[in-house]
Amino acid sequence: MSSIKVTRRNIGKAIVVALERAGDIIRGATERLLAVAIALGISIALPGRSQANDTALDKMASDLEIRYALSALPPALRGKAAVYILDPAKGYALARTGSNGLACLVERTAWELADFRNDIYIPLCYDAAGTNAHFKVIMDVAELRAQGMSPMALKSEIEKRYADKTYGVPKRPGLSYMVSPIMRTIGPPDMEVHTMTMPHFMFYAPNVTNEDIGARPALANPESLLNPFIDRQGNDQQSYIIQLVGEAEKAKILATERTLINELCAYREILCLAHAKH
Repeated sequence: MSSIKVTRRNIGKAIVVALERAGDIIRGATERLLAVAIALGISIALPGRSQANDTALDKMASDLEIRYALSALPPALRGKAAVYILDPAKGYALARTGSNGLACLVERTAWELADFRNDIYIPLCYDAAGTNAHFKVIMDVAELRAQGMSPMALKSEIEKRYADKTYGVPKRPGLSYMVSPIMRTIGPPDMEVHTMTMPHFMFYAPNVTNEDIGARPALANPESLLNPFIDRQGNDQQSYIIQLVGEAEKAKILATERTLINELCAYREILCLAHAKH
């Protein structure tokens, strides 16, 4: 019979393996319980990293949040657009009524990531068709997060609502405006969270792929992104044709919005453009 030498290293390896196996068992049980809860229409919040203090959303000053949201629109369209601001404890509330069919906010939760972060800032505005479709999803996500639903449960709930037709696609062609000088979310070249300048327009293209339009985007090659390409955000229904603005227009946006850029940087360091990645 061969003998096994007992060392600290071997014991350490054994502990790691045991913990990994235990973790797999717990995760499997958790996922099964979540599936049952979702099927029964029960919303539950699980303890864990997503509930930690460092994922709690901060409340921006109303004036700054309104101007930040409106920066997603070309200046000529801002005067008559509706604006919603976030109360992290409740969800979005109307801060300013509009009359041109456009609605704006700063999105703070990307449901498709199944992870709650406190450093997502996506200013965007939808036209009337998008406000009755994708915009409603953003509003509901914020409310469900405020109610304590866990990231995984929230993702499953949104997917269920798309599957049962609670949510649908815009009923006509249109677009979402995202020409703000700065946003913080996942992005190229590595699809990690970045603070970036990437003003663009998003045209509704449910169930359309890059192959359908002959697009060949390469995230590591900025030149390839200057042509239209498809961005799929969570599911096929939320697919968009992305058109970036040109370099001259981007430079003009940065110059025009310099005061807002400085105020956002003063408000929170991660929104400074010098911090391209964290």
